[in-house]
This record gives sequence, structure tokens and C-alpha cells, in this order.
Amino acid sequence: MIKKHLTLFGIGIALAFLFIATMQYPGGSQHDEMSIGFSWRHNYLSNLLNPVAVNGAENPARTWAVCGVLFLCATAALVFVRLAAKTPHKASANIIRYAGLGAMLTGLLAATPLHDLSVRISGTLLMLSLFYATVFVFKTKRHGLKALSVLHLFLLYATAFVYFTQIGLTYLPILQKLQLLVAISWLLAVDYGLKSEDFAPN
Repeated sequence: MIKKHLTLFGIGIALAFLFIATMQYPGGSQHDEMSIGFSWRHNYLSNLLNPVAVNGAENPARTWAVCGVLFLCATAALVFVRLAAKTPHKASANIIRYAGLGAMLTGLLAATPLHDLSVRISGTLLMLSLFYATVFVFKTKRHGLKALSVLHLFLLYATAFVYFTQIGLTYLPILQKLQLLVAISWLLAVDYGLKSEDFAPN
């Protein structure tokens, strides 16, 4: 029972930690360095991970946010391993598994001074794993999951585009949270709704 619902438990705990972190964040964002508290419109989630808030105050949200990221990455890693086990093509399954695991492990570095490097490596590995996963999802009859996979992939690429080009940077905090919401929905849909039999030839 617990094993079956590990993904749901892990995501629930991660979101709880992140929500508490938003309540503890002192303030400051790219929009207003002296603002008070966490703005869902203007703050990045990575602001929660910094030892010092944008407004210069010590950041008590950091511990909560680090715990949230740890649970989220561990849960996502579990889903990629489970998905790889369901994927019939061994080489592709290995890409899904190890690129997914690599993305989650390097994603943990976002809470360190290596944040920018973490984003580059983790983002690239996640795009690779998700691309292969999407290809195999399209071999199933799960049409809703196909649409969700495409949306997830699109938002991941769009977020990376804005981050690296700085074009439309004002909208990146919102895009980041939307991408996270879709990613969580995808993780749950894949873990609960996709079975090995879905890949069987017709």
C-alpha cells in the first residue's frame, strides 16, 4: 500500500515543505528588492533556497525549501525508475532511467552556489529523459497522457528558452510555477495511469 502511493506521499510532503517555505520567506524579488514576503507572481522558487533573501535579510525559508526540493527530486527519480521498468526497449529505458536520475541528482545542487550549473545540467538531462518518455507514451492509447506529455515538454523547453535568452524574463516566475504544476501532474499520471501492458503491440 505504502509502496504503491510513494509518489503521492512524496509530492505531498514536498509541496507542504515548499508552501511553508513561502510563508517564511522575508521578501525581495526581481520586481521589487524591498518587497515583503514571497510573491507568487514575482519570486522564483530558487529564491527560497538562498541563505539570504533578495531584500538582504537572513532567509529562514531555506531549510524548508531544501527539504521540499529533496523530497520532490527523490520522488521524481522514483517515477523515472518505475517508468523505465515499464518501457519495453532496453536502450531507451536506460536513457529514461539514468538521464532522469541524473537530472534529479544534479537538481539538488540548485540549493548550492552551483545553482546555474545545476540548472544547465539538470535541465538538459530532464529534457532528454522526458523526450524519450514522450516517444513511448505516444505508442500507447493513453491520449490524455500524450497531451500532458507534450505540454510538459513544451513548458520545459519554453522555461529553458526564457532562462537562457532572458527574453520575457518578467514572466519566468509564473512560467516556472506552471511548469512545476504540469510536471507534478505528469509524474502522478505516469506513475498511476501507465502500465507495462500499455506498451504491448496491438
